[in-house]
Parts: sequence; C-alpha cells; structure tokens
Amino acid sequence: MAEQVYFEDVEVGQPIPEIRKNCSTQQLVIWAGASGDFYQIHYDLNFAKRTGLDNLIVHGALKHAFLGQVLHDWVAPGGRIEKFGCQYRGMDYPDQDIVCGGVVTGKSVEGDRHVVELEVWTQNPSGQKTTPGTARVVLPSRG
Repeated sequence: MAEQVYFEDVEVGQPIPEIRKNCSTQQLVIWAGASGDFYQIHYDLNFAKRTGLDNLIVHGALKHAFLGQVLHDWVAPGGRIEKFGCQYRGMDYPDQDIVCGGVVTGKSVEGDRHVVELEVWTQNPSGQKTTPGTARVVLPSRG
C-alpha cells in the first residue's frame, strides 16, 4: 500500500502514479453483466465487425472506473474524491495496455478543505488520450 499523500507534498504539474490495465474479453463480458451494458460491440467480434469496427472495444464506463481506481489509490486512505468525470474520445481494445494516469493542475485551500484539481486520462499504446477527464480531490494536511 502506498503512503498517504498530503496536500503540502503536491505541486502543480506533478504526475500521479499510473496504473496499466489490459482487458481480456472475459473481463469485458463480466463488466457487461455487472453494468448492464450488453451492447455487442464489447463482446461479440462478428457483431463488432458488422458495425464497421476492426475489433471489440473496451466499455467507456469501464475506463471511467479505471480512472476512479487511479484517483482512489492516490488519495487513500485519508483523502477523498470529491468529483470526477471523463469523455469517451477514442477506442481501446482488449489485450492491449491501457495506461491510466493524471497530473495536478491546481491547488487551493477552501476553508478547512485542501483541494487538488487534476487532469486524468486513459492512453492507448500509440499515445492517444482516449478518455480525458478532470477530477477534484480533497487531501489531508500535515498541519
């Protein structure tokens, strides 16, 4: 488990630790069942190809969940995610590395809350940010 990150230790421009995901087709089927998103482009290759895709695609909401994991892993146990969101701007495919990361874009003290703003994203092997987003987290203070 990583050590607690404190507000005073964070600087604008600082990257947060990345995680890498590599979805199997089985994980896509499990996510479809758990989320209720049964659109066949996520698990039926023949269907995906008939719609003009070259391959199955990873659910956007699953990539959103990966970004939530990146944020949670970074702020835990004493911080909290206040809000975050993302846009689905590109496709990711099973059996390829998806890099999930972010960078600090701002810091502020709002009353007794120590707020950090971030840009977050998923990135495919060719370097395209396929799921860009923003986040706002509250970190504990050393003071």
